[in-house]
Amino acid sequence: MDRRLFIKNTAACGAILTVPFPFSNRLFAASLSSDLTDLSASDLSLAIRTKQVSCAEVMQAYLNRIHRYNPVYNAIVSMVDDDNLISQARQADQALARNEYWGWMHGMPHAVKDLAPVAGLPYTSGSPIFAKRIAEEDSALVAKIRGQGAILIGKTNTPEFGLGSQCYNPVFGTTGSAYNPALTSGGSSGGAACGLGIHILPVADGGDMMGSLRNPGAFNNVIGFRPSTNVVMDEGDIDNRLLSTSGPMGRDTRDTIRLLQTIALDPVFDELKPLSLEKVKIGWMGNLDNYLAMEPGIMELCEASLADIATAGAHVESIQANFTMSDLWQSWTILRHYGRRDMLDYYEDPATRDLLKPELIWEIEQGLGFNEKDVEKANMIRSKWYSELDRMFVEFDFLVLPSAQVFPFPKEIHWPKQINGREMDTYHRWMEVVILGSLGGIPVVNIPVGFDAQGRPMGMQVMGKFGEDKKVLGFALAYEQITGHLARRPELIANDD
Repeated sequence: MDRRLFIKNTAACGAILTVPFPFSNRLFAASLSSDLTDLSASDLSLAIRTKQVSCAEVMQAYLNRIHRYNPVYNAIVSMVDDDNLISQARQADQALARNEYWGWMHGMPHAVKDLAPVAGLPYTSGSPIFAKRIAEEDSALVAKIRGQGAILIGKTNTPEFGLGSQCYNPVFGTTGSAYNPALTSGGSSGGAACGLGIHILPVADGGDMMGSLRNPGAFNNVIGFRPSTNVVMDEGDIDNRLLSTSGPMGRDTRDTIRLLQTIALDPVFDELKPLSLEKVKIGWMGNLDNYLAMEPGIMELCEASLADIATAGAHVESIQANFTMSDLWQSWTILRHYGRRDMLDYYEDPATRDLLKPELIWEIEQGLGFNEKDVEKANMIRSKWYSELDRMFVEFDFLVLPSAQVFPFPKEIHWPKQINGREMDTYHRWMEVVILGSLGGIPVVNIPVGFDAQGRPMGMQVMGKFGEDKKVLGFALAYEQITGHLARRPELIANDD
């Protein structure tokens, strides 16, 4: 079977293939067009593994699409030269011809978020301080991705030092949403999410402290998964949970799971199946009893999707935590700002301080006002939050919130100064909805809930108990089967040059 026939057949009703993991038995369907970039990462992997398409063909198809759309959306930065990438792809084909298979990402293009080093590539962290820095070696996460056969084509754009859920920086500029490049892609994994949304990346890595996988997932109608903080990172446990963690993103949940399997410390995610929704209990937390300001339309989209879940057999109930949410915000800001003290060297040196964005300078200065007693108080609040989460998870399988408090907004705006008439008192207050999962260190997946009348996408966070990552992902797989939000593709704007 030649490539065109292979893709035509998989794009129709699919063919059942029996192959060992990582492919597993399932309907193998592209479901879109005959363009190789429309294949899911999982389907593309199988096409390469079975030699129905060559790695060189795949690379050329992606390069063509990148050159057509990336100048408009600005998702991928620091691109490797085309000839170099095609040469690497041909080497991957030659390896397959010798029956050498490097892993499920064999010969597939991949771009790494520009907060992680990739040997030989620029490593700017979105900061003019490091605009000319070249990484000498791969990070541990990148080494795992390269070890599965991926060809690293460049970096994905991120805000300066990953701060703020608006993907702009003075080195590379701003990344637009896949559904409207005039609007923000969110952040800090904004380049990654946009790259998935416009199909210039098969799968993407990111990181999440304050919603950096979830918010851009919502703003680009893709899946973003923040794992329990001991799944990918090599420190932290149930009693000492990190505030941030690396995690995977995908065009669908299956692809997201495939990348998680690659980067996890203990790769045990290969046998996941959709969770049966019968008798599943979901706690809908909404806007926290009006504690959070929400742009009109967000709650309605989430509630419509929750109604679909209920129709499929789940029990959905509105609930509120027995917790003072302003205490949670106090804990969050103390821990976050105090952690900025590790950037004091840049702040105290006039040559580099002038290159820091005002929001970062403000965070550092806020952190200087806290001491160890403040941190101890913040951790006591956090410990009580762990207990409250555990109490709620005795009654409910999942807790659900919107993924963002606003829809994607014009990318010229650095951050929303108000939401629905309510003033935002800090540059990150508008992202407060995500700190419940972040402070808990628990697994949270962004799943899409559809679009408003202006065509702006939104998502909701599904939170699970610490360590129950498989259960959360199983829910996301089931959710995809009863909703069609991921099938709505953007009308892309091409580069006219």
